[in-house]
Amino acid sequence: MEKLSEDNGTKGLKKKLKESEICVPLVYGNIAFWLGKKASELLSHKWTVYVRGATNEDLAVVIKHAVFQLHSSFNNPTRIVDSPPFELSESGWGEFEIAITLHFHNDVSDKPLHLFHHLKLYPEDESGPSTKKPVVVESYDEIVISEPSEALCSRLQQHPAVIMPRLPSGLNLPPAPTENKKKGDTKYHSFSQLFTDFSEADELLKLAAARQQVQTYIAQLRRQLSLIDGQQQLKVAPEM
Repeated sequence: MEKLSEDNGTKGLKKKLKESEICVPLVYGNIAFWLGKKASELLSHKWTVYVRGATNEDLAVVIKHAVFQLHSSFNNPTRIVDSPPFELSESGWGEFEIAITLHFHNDVSDKPLHLFHHLKLYPEDESGPSTKKPVVVESYDEIVISEPSEALCSRLQQHPAVIMPRLPSGLNLPPAPTENKKKGDTKYHSFSQLFTDFSEADELLKLAAARQQVQTYIAQLRRQLSLIDGQQQLKVAPEM
C-alpha cells in the first residue's frame, strides 16, 4: 500500500479534505504462454506484463503513463506506455525482475510509484509447462491519496475504480467533468478470464483493517508524546 500526496503546485487544488483518503486498488503481474513445439532455446514463451484495476476498471483516471524497465538484453529495455491498457508484450526464454514506474496526473500526485514484479514463465508445481494453461502471477496493492483536494474528489467521485472517503456533512462536490477519453478498462480484455479475482471483499477488508491499525497506533503515539511534552513543561516551569 502506497500513500501519495497531491501536487502542491496547482493553486486551484489547494483546498483539501483533512483526515481523508482516496483509495485506488490495483493489480500488477504477468501472463506467460509456452510455445510448445515451436519453443526454442532462446524463444520459449510469449508474455505480457501489466498494471490493471483490481476489478478491471480504467486506471487512466489516475495514471498518466507507465514505464516498464526490462532486462538489459532487450532492445530498448525502457518502455513507456502512455495510454491504457498499461501493458507490455514480449517474448523470450528467461525470468527476471521488471521495474514498473507509475506516473500520475498532476492533481493526483507529483511523486511516481515504483513497483517490482518478477517475471514468471514456468509454473510453481512440477507439472511442467503447458500450451493449454498459461502461467498467471499477480500482486494486489493500493494507491492511497492522503488529504485529496475537493477538485480531485469531484473528478473521481463517480469512478468505479476509486474508493472515495466519507465526505464531511454539508459538503457538496460539483459534478464530475465529462471526459471524451477512450475507454481503458480491461473487462473485455482477451486475458480477462485468466486474471485473478481480486474483487472479493476479504482482500479489501484485510487492507482496511491494517490501515485502521496503523492509524490507531499513530494516534496512540501522538497522545503519548503529548503527555511527555506536558510532563517536561511541568518540570522546567519556574518557581513562583
